[in-house]
Formats: sequence, structure tokens, C-alpha cells
Amino acid sequence: MLSRGRIVDAAIDLIEREGADAVSMRGIAAGLGVGVMSLYNHVPNKAALLDAISETILSKIEFTDDPSAHWTDRVRVQARAFRQIAHHYPRSTMVVFSRQLHSSAGLLPVERALSTLRDAGFEGPEAVRMLRMFVAYIVGSLLREVGVTPTFAPVRGDATVAEIDPVLFPEVSSLAPLLTSCDHEEEFEFGLELLVQAMAVRAGEPSGRRGARG
Repeated sequence: MLSRGRIVDAAIDLIEREGADAVSMRGIAAGLGVGVMSLYNHVPNKAALLDAISETILSKIEFTDDPSAHWTDRVRVQARAFRQIAHHYPRSTMVVFSRQLHSSAGLLPVERALSTLRDAGFEGPEAVRMLRMFVAYIVGSLLREVGVTPTFAPVRGDATVAEIDPVLFPEVSSLAPLLTSCDHEEEFEFGLELLVQAMAVRAGEPSGRRGARG
């Protein structure tokens, strides 16, 4: 039986296979083996479908952070949870960042993150900036991981690396093996830890510990 959930799932599968540009009501209908007009009984238009895709992806984030834990630990857990879902749905995650969400499913991760930062003592404007910083970092990491941004990303095994002149580029030449390889998990954790430590210093916690907002 055709349902909104089936339509959204079919759209997500299509995006992960072919990218967001491949999404069309006609194409999804064909994939489901139904008439295109039947989709409009569940999703009014493509914009609404993209919103539904974003909300579905965000609703799949599994939050396991302990509300009683220190805020720096909660930030780490939340960032990892978002990265995990982005790793499973990399192309659909890009759709998430293109939509302005208003549903409970879409706003819950934002609420959790902002609440954690506010409890840490950050004022509203700074909490919003930090949330945006983390989103930018996670997106950048994701783009590198899926191979969208090749500079300083790992080189594919079948690619040919041009020989580097060690006289003109001594540092690049000596560090070439590191520049052309990458453990994505390790790289993400390294950057995440830098961000969290910088936030702790900003909050007046050189040790990374501070009491909750009083």
C-alpha cells in the first residue's frame, strides 16, 4: 500500500544511488510502480518531499548522551551521533542542510545541541555560532569522506599521483604519504577534540570541566 513513508524511503534510496538532482515525483512513482498523481495524495509537491526526507534523516539520529554528563562529553556524543547518520546517508544529509525545518523531528537535534551549550553557560548568540561551527565541521568531514573534496583527501588506490619536485615543495614532498592517506574515523575524532577543547577554553575551563549553568 502506498504511504508517505514508502514515498520518502524510495526518495532517500534514489538520492543515495544517484544524488538529489535525480529526485522527481515522476521518477519516484516509476520506481514504486504507481501513477505519479497517486503520490500527491501523500506528498503535495517536491519541496514538501525534500522537507520530509530531511525530517526522516534527522529522526534516525540515535541520541545516547546522558543529560547528567558533563557538557563536553555530551557535545562529543551528539557530534558522533550526527556523523553516524550522515555516514549512513551522505547524499541525503546534504539535503538536510538545504532545508529550513519546522517539524519536531527536524528541530529535536537542534534543541538538544543548543540546550547542551546553554547549560554549559554560553549565551544565546555564542551557542548558535558554536552549533553552526560544528555543523560546518561535520559537513566538511563528510564531504571529504565521500570524496567530494579531493584536496588533501586520500587518493584512490587506482589513481596516479604526480611526482612532486622535492626542491620546489620540500614539505609537501616529505609529507606526501600522509597527505594521500586518511583514516576518516581518526581524523574526525582529532578535529572533534580540538573543537571541544577550544570551546572549553572559551567557557573558562582550561581543564575541560565546568559546572552546569546556575
